[in-house]
Amino acid sequence: MRWIRPSTTEGIGAIWGMSLLNAVLFFCIFMILLPWAAHRLLPAGLDLFPGVRMSAAVVLGLSGLAIWIHGFDFFSRYGRGTPLPVDAPRHLVTRGLFRVIRNPIIAGELMVIWAQVLYLASLGLLVYAILMSLAGHLVVVYVEEPELRKRFGETYEAYCREVPRWFPRR
Repeated sequence: MRWIRPSTTEGIGAIWGMSLLNAVLFFCIFMILLPWAAHRLLPAGLDLFPGVRMSAAVVLGLSGLAIWIHGFDFFSRYGRGTPLPVDAPRHLVTRGLFRVIRNPIIAGELMVIWAQVLYLASLGLLVYAILMSLAGHLVVVYVEEPELRKRFGETYEAYCREVPRWFPRR
C-alpha cells in the first residue's frame, strides 16, 4: 500500500478542514511538543548574541509561519489536497512561493524550529533543529520527489530543472 496518495476529498471546505487538522497536529507535535522535550532533555544554553538573537528569532519565526500558511493555502486551493501524505494534492502546485522553491511548507516549518533555537538559545533545540532539517531533506529526496516523479512525470522534471529545492536563486 502506498502511503502517499492523491486526495479524493471533494469540496474546498473539506480540503481546508483536512489541511487545518494537519496543521494543528503537525504544529503541536513538531513545533511545540518535540522542541519542548528536546529543550528539557538538553537544557544547556548556547552563548549567542542576545539582542541580535531575539530580533532574528522573531523575524525568522514570523516569516516561517507566514510561508507555512501560504503553502497550506496553495496546496488546498490549487493542488486540491493537503500536506497529509494520505490526502496529497491532486495537482502539481507551481504558483506562489512554489515558483521560488519546491518545498516552502517544510522550509517554513524549519524556519519556525530554527527561530526557537535562536529565541531560547538551547542546545537541545539546536540538536532537534539539525535532526529535523536532516530528516526533512531525506524525506523530500527519498520519498516525496520519487513519488512526484511517478505521479507528474515530465511536468515535475521540468519543474525541478526550473525551481531549486530549498534556496531561491538570485
